[in-house]
Amino acid sequence: MVGDYTRRQLQAEVNNTIRLHTLDYIDGNAQGGRLTPKLIGFQTLPERQFFDLFCSVDGVGVKKALRAMVRPVHELAVYIEQQDAKQLSALPGIGPATSERIIAKLRRKMPRFALMVARSEIAEVMDGAAGVAGDTFDALLALGHSEADARKLIDEAVESGKKFKDTEAMLTAIYQKRQ
Repeated sequence: MVGDYTRRQLQAEVNNTIRLHTLDYIDGNAQGGRLTPKLIGFQTLPERQFFDLFCSVDGVGVKKALRAMVRPVHELAVYIEQQDAKQLSALPGIGPATSERIIAKLRRKMPRFALMVARSEIAEVMDGAAGVAGDTFDALLALGHSEADARKLIDEAVESGKKFKDTEAMLTAIYQKRQ
């Protein structure tokens, strides 16, 4: 099983070998004796980690979380971080009360996920250095920037189209632009 967004991404990979990060769970009713092991696949480890966090919210189980995964993880993380209950409520299976619980529990855990960039953008812009944005985010926080400011600075750097081989290169570009 995969989420709807992942399914759409994988449609372009027909006849190609792919790698998925999996999560296993038991589905069914223990009292009825109909327990079935199931696997859920994710394209990246951070997507799987986000899913684990999402499922940790009261009232959001594996099935509901999987149904709600119709947008990229970074978009969902931004909705949560910006406390956008309206956008969260628009997800399949997520109502207003559930969206408020999601925001309350996960809001402070979203900055790293909100920084995620689509796989194609990572390849184009950062030449495969997926960890550069996360490391730069941590460095900006250590330098005294707020989470929102750090995310904004990294977004601007990525949108510039430059390729960053390491954290130092990205930090240099960020601070040169600010002068």
